[in-house]
Amino acid sequence: QVQLVESGGGSVQPGGSLRLSCAASGSIISINTMAWYRQAPGKQREWVADVTDVGSANYADSVKGRFTISRDNAKNTVYLQLNSLKSEDTAVYYCNAMIRSFQRPVRWGSYWGQGTQVTVSS
Repeated sequence: QVQLVESGGGSVQPGGSLRLSCAASGSIISINTMAWYRQAPGKQREWVADVTDVGSANYADSVKGRFTISRDNAKNTVYLQLNSLKSEDTAVYYCNAMIRSFQRPVRWGSYWGQGTQVTVSS
């Protein structure tokens, strides 16, 4: 069984910073792309950023230049550094990973974390 656990959310003032972490655990063979999504109240979940297994990163225009995604393959962990936070960044942030597990060794499965709340308010 594969599990993703996020941490690092919280409340900050506009202009502040946070660092989110998401660790994958369980019967993992390999992890391909790892990503962060977010969902604000009353809105659909939206893609924020992703990073491939070789470190190639992509960002949504709304966070480019402010957020940085990175990963530690040895720890099966993806990070999201959030800088220059704005009120519109307030949302529940979810991590997602494409994983091959010993239960499903042939197909890539899409796994989600439980989400971590980020609130930006003065």
